[in-house]
Amino acid sequence: MTDVRTADDVTAAATALIASNRRRRRIRRWIAIATLPLTLAALLFVGKLLSMYAYAHQSITAYVADDYAGSEASARGQEFLNWFEPYKAPFNVGTALAGAEKLPEARAKLEESLGLATGLEVCGVRINLALVIERMGDSARSDGDGPAAAELYGEALTITTEMPEECDSEEAQEQSSDPERDMQQSREDLEDRLKQKQQQEQAPPQEQEPEQPQEEEPQPSDDQLEDLKEQLEQGTQERDQQQDDDGGGSGTDKPW
Repeated sequence: MTDVRTADDVTAAATALIASNRRRRRIRRWIAIATLPLTLAALLFVGKLLSMYAYAHQSITAYVADDYAGSEASARGQEFLNWFEPYKAPFNVGTALAGAEKLPEARAKLEESLGLATGLEVCGVRINLALVIERMGDSARSDGDGPAAAELYGEALTITTEMPEECDSEEAQEQSSDPERDMQQSREDLEDRLKQKQQQEQAPPQEQEPEQPQEEEPQPSDDQLEDLKEQLEQGTQERDQQQDDDGGGSGTDKPW
């Protein structure tokens, strides 16, 4: 009888163990199902970070090589699920468009980037945006549209003068997209240049003085011409008479 109870106990224990294993498997399965979205999100986040840096590197490399179309294409790859530093994607796209002289499109993208930038991120965006608008003003001036050029120069000047004071700090310089560019010096040079260009376009054109007409010499009247003619004839007669009077003298010709 004891052996039978021992066998039953073993069977019961085995059954309980199997049931426990099943419960653990079900729990693990449900945990896996429950955590699957978090796992996918984590993988997506890591993939996004890696792709963002890859696209950014490709965009910069292409821009340096004057491949503005390639730079733009790589920068647009950053726009998908643009969660991390969202201002960078339109900033890179706008910069590439500016290199390709697509200035209105570049301005639109940089203005979009400025709306997404926070803190010191706005410094570099403002400088590039002002440079693009300045070039738009240069283009208008080349087309002979002075008022439009002056207006664009004024807009660019407003963008630079509204830059936060923190943009002159070393921290802002460290976060610049172009470490070799002195942020403060670039802003000051840009402001001076824009002021000068704006003043040139706003200055009234200098009027050229009309040329004074040359005074015509008065023509002699008919009476004056007649008197002159009589004087010449009288002088001729007197000279001929004098030559006749001197004809029997010393025999030598008098010099004229």
